[in-house]
Amino acid sequence: MKAIVISAAGGPEVLRLQERQAPRPGPGEILVDVRVAGVNFFDVGIRRGRLAEVPGMEGTGVVAAVGEGVGEFAPGDRVAWLAIETHAGYAEQIVLPAAQVVAVPDAIDDETAAAVLLQGLTAHHHCTVCHPVQPGDITLVHAAAGGVGLLLTQLIKARGGTVIGLVSRPEKVAVATAAGADHVLISTGEAFVEPVLDLTGGAGVHAVFDGAGGPTFAGSLKVLRTHGTMVFYGPLIGDVPTIAMNEIPRSTRLTYGTLPDHIETREELVGHAAELFGLVEKGELTVRIGGRYPLAEAAKAHADLESRATTGKLLLIP
Repeated sequence: MKAIVISAAGGPEVLRLQERQAPRPGPGEILVDVRVAGVNFFDVGIRRGRLAEVPGMEGTGVVAAVGEGVGEFAPGDRVAWLAIETHAGYAEQIVLPAAQVVAVPDAIDDETAAAVLLQGLTAHHHCTVCHPVQPGDITLVHAAAGGVGLLLTQLIKARGGTVIGLVSRPEKVAVATAAGADHVLISTGEAFVEPVLDLTGGAGVHAVFDGAGGPTFAGSLKVLRTHGTMVFYGPLIGDVPTIAMNEIPRSTRLTYGTLPDHIETREELVGHAAELFGLVEKGELTVRIGGRYPLAEAAKAHADLESRATTGKLLLIP
């Protein structure tokens, strides 16, 4: 069984394809033949800190075997999973607790299921719990042409909100616009502050969804209106933002949204996943695949992701 192993903390070059012993499921676990593995910025943080031996938090595949006590799944079932703490998805096979796995509807292909689960649940958490978007809300979405940004934009629009999307390159404008963004600005650093305030008549936005990191944090606070919400998310790597309580402006709310808080129970995972899959089946949520890479080219996928040149979701195909 082949897997991508992190040989040392560092850049993409530390991701190496190696032969490993095939895993076996224990009680309450299932063995899955991986068909598609998702690539995320969280994986970059795992790689930089060598926080796991094999990265990869999500994917889709086919059940190969089940351990003792597993009754919900059987060999041959198509499944998708989240392995937020255990990782190990960059591989030909993975063993997972059955509680972290959901069935994939027949109408949804493997790539779509792998691309929508983690980032879709993240986007769902941000716009339904961290800041429940109301009709008429004006929002700012950073990295609006990225995996989470594209899904956030669609979910916000479905809830009646207005989206100002930020992208880093001119060629990404059309991608964000196609997802439903009402306005798209090309910006790096804090260059977006004045244009966003102009678009809102100086009032600012009701919510900012910022997964871009430290360089945009202060600017995001500047464009919030009174009682607005700053939803910060993503791996805390690089320049981690800090702020004193008396520096929070205009009685705004600040939250760091993390996915485990959205799926604390199996029932929540299954329910929210079913809602996302249902939106995809009805054509109300579209997943953009930004790149497909053989498993052996995981390092290239990471390099491309970090370059900010990609749009949509990047996938590894074992």
